[in-house]
Amino acid sequence: MTNLLEVRQATKRFGTFTALEDVSIQVPKGSIFGLLGPNGAGKTTLIRIINQITLPDEGSVYLDNELLNPKHIKDIGYLPEERGLYKSMKVGEQALYLAQLKGLSKTEAKERLKFWFDKFEITHWWNKKIQELSKGMAQKVQFIVTILHRPKLLIFDEPFSGFDPINANVIKDEILQLRDEGATVIFSTHRMESVEELCDHIALINKSKKILEGEVSEIKRTYKSNTFEVGLLTDDHDKIYNNLKEKFTVTPADFKVIDDQLKMKITLDNNASSNDLLRYLSERGQVMRFNEVIPGVNEIFIKTITENE
Repeated sequence: MTNLLEVRQATKRFGTFTALEDVSIQVPKGSIFGLLGPNGAGKTTLIRIINQITLPDEGSVYLDNELLNPKHIKDIGYLPEERGLYKSMKVGEQALYLAQLKGLSKTEAKERLKFWFDKFEITHWWNKKIQELSKGMAQKVQFIVTILHRPKLLIFDEPFSGFDPINANVIKDEILQLRDEGATVIFSTHRMESVEELCDHIALINKSKKILEGEVSEIKRTYKSNTFEVGLLTDDHDKIYNNLKEKFTVTPADFKVIDDQLKMKITLDNNASSNDLLRYLSERGQVMRFNEVIPGVNEIFIKTITENE
């Protein structure tokens, strides 16, 4: 898979404080790449380096196989967590100005803005001042400005902050559409459910260092523990439960059912297969639920951070 962006051994210090240490990431073309980490981990510093707001003290950044340089500013769209619109300017006037800074002619900018303002049903905002808009409304405007020049790389830092669930869904669908149309997206958020829905790849940074990177499905496979969530209809819960504990690692489970099932989490060792377990259960009752427990990104995030403290 070809990478659009490569950060190679980037280090950034501010005085005696090291904000980023020897961090490398590879962002595949046409992917949504989740940049994760606790507050203060170094994510914002890395994003600022990619945007050429600051330079690394060591290391390098390549965009589309070229060493990052000022001409690449037009190839990147950045939606920061702290929004940067001028509150006293009118929406349309500001959007036109920012679009032209990204290299669009006034005519082209107007055409593209008309398309997006119609799509989001916000044409009536054109002559309003930013300070007259709610936080969510202003973020819609900034989202449009970020993507208007159709950059190769889009960087969204907490893009759903301030949105109600309906508008968050609208923005999520637009991000997926942009990916499908060929854009590459770096997505930084603390909302792990959004990572689950959107991201193909992730990197996890903690205390200035990268501690995890890879394809989401591959990372989940690495972290799964051969554990199954089981619901069994049987007349003798205690006997079956104790028998299972002699053969497997068994703990009680809690999930909703409409009948009196024996609910368990069962972890297999390397010598047993899921077929062995299913066969054993089927001989002792009616199997109503049999799901492999796959760790979510949130669980992996917490586990990895805790192990690296």
